[in-house]
Amino acid sequence: MVPAERSPGGRGDAAGDGGFLLLRAPESGSVRKGCDPFAQTQRSKLQHRRARINQQINKEMRMRAGAENLFKATSNHKVKETVALELSYVNSNLQLLKEELEELNSCVDVYQNDSESISVPMIPLGLKETKEMDLMAPLKDLISEHYGEDGISFEKEIKELMELRQAMRTPSRNEAGLELLMEYYNQLYFLDNRFFPPNKNLGIFFHWYDSLTGVPSHQRALAFEKGSVLFNIGALHTQIGARQDRTTLQGVDRAIDAFQKAAGAFNYLKENFSNAPSLDMSTASLNMLVRLMIAQVQECVFEKVTLTSAQNDFFTQLQIAQEAARVEEVYLLVHQTMSQAHVKDYVPFSWATMVHVKSEHFKALSHYYAAVALCDCPSVSEADFPEHEKAFVQFHITMPEGPSLRLVLQDPEERRKLGKAHLKKAIMRHEEAMRIHSLCKILRKMDILQEVLSFAHKRSLSKYSEIDHEEDFFETGDASDIHPKTNQRPEIKSPNFSQVKVTDIFHRLVDRRLVAMSSGAALLKNNKENSRKSLMNSKSASTLLAWSKKSKRSKSSTYSLPFTTVGDESMY
Repeated sequence: MVPAERSPGGRGDAAGDGGFLLLRAPESGSVRKGCDPFAQTQRSKLQHRRARINQQINKEMRMRAGAENLFKATSNHKVKETVALELSYVNSNLQLLKEELEELNSCVDVYQNDSESISVPMIPLGLKETKEMDLMAPLKDLISEHYGEDGISFEKEIKELMELRQAMRTPSRNEAGLELLMEYYNQLYFLDNRFFPPNKNLGIFFHWYDSLTGVPSHQRALAFEKGSVLFNIGALHTQIGARQDRTTLQGVDRAIDAFQKAAGAFNYLKENFSNAPSLDMSTASLNMLVRLMIAQVQECVFEKVTLTSAQNDFFTQLQIAQEAARVEEVYLLVHQTMSQAHVKDYVPFSWATMVHVKSEHFKALSHYYAAVALCDCPSVSEADFPEHEKAFVQFHITMPEGPSLRLVLQDPEERRKLGKAHLKKAIMRHEEAMRIHSLCKILRKMDILQEVLSFAHKRSLSKYSEIDHEEDFFETGDASDIHPKTNQRPEIKSPNFSQVKVTDIFHRLVDRRLVAMSSGAALLKNNKENSRKSLMNSKSASTLLAWSKKSKRSKSSTYSLPFTTVGDESMY
């Protein structure tokens, strides 16, 4: 058994993921880092509860399948009544377990950063759970049968693979955890070529649980194992993105990078794998997750602009307002995606509600910053008017009715009136966001989101009171919505598997049939060479000189893994 040793300090990453469990493969020198499964951190406790619920759901579903089969097979009415009662009980238990799991998946605050500053919480994904697997017997049999080698002599390699798989079940929430998942994924590439021929069934079942519903799935296809690991790569990126302190420029840049890579992992999974047995890896779900990650990137871009922009600059405030409108637009698209038939009953209600809340919240912010640009920035001089006019013409979706653009930009009173209209709309949207938020029991428990919404609402009310005059007898008009625009479009970053270099664990294995073919080719080449030498002896010296010129060949060739160009991998 490979010895396990704790890292100095017995702690994980800065977020308190728990102590690392370092699995060192003998003689290979490689170190497999997984979190200590017994570490009592908030994240590990959450994952343990998820694993326990998954097992209970699996048990109840097996009981339901047995009861349904008995109900169909029996003709005894009394037995049917008893089985129907049992089915009702099992279905009730399943519903309670799924509700408990949904509440766990809604605990987004556990994955946020520990900073005292207030930031809008992001939505991370929990990791897919899997069962332990014993690959020793099937791989030893295959090595003996296919390669003609003694399977016992490869026990060390099989153990190393099994330990790597065990370690990747609990990756740390940092770059080391991502590299661990990448390393295992790359080893699966070698494993696929060596042990999973398309015309042979090894009888190995890979068991994974749906990340949101806990419903178990199992398949013999290695593509299911690879797809599940790839899903966890994306999920881990979401957790890394959610934990960043986005009140700093460095933190918001890291969050942007993490969510873009999460989008890339889910998009890669959607485009390269098909026929997924679990809902979380279906095309509809992955499409929703990609859009959700892109929306969270766009939200981070908005936060980055607010961190780096001047406070009282007219153009800056217009830009912030348009960035907020862009965030509102993408979250509205995510909410529409979550409301589709194939996704609505699957996505946690708290996720759909939070996305809806954010859509309203950022719409309110777009109108608030429009009011700030009009009311807090100085009026436009004649010399600066052309530049301001150009920016303001493109600012609203439809131009506001009333005075001319010149008058609005140069008359402080007209600016105040239009700013007041924007603040009125901002307050209405803030109140709608708070109303939607109050409809979800889980979100009501999330103090940080409540603080963010309340702060933004009070700020708009304060600004409205500041510019409101007692002698205002005019009726505040309806402000036009802001034209969405961003200066940094999100990028979907596909996984770069080649960045984690691995050596095939089973590199000692050589296919004897290939060796025989190589030997035959070498013999044929040798015979040709002998014939050629005989012919050369009968030629002139000039001819000999001509034959002695050899083509330049590299002494060694490196095999490059085409990880980035994988085609459609069926999950049948």
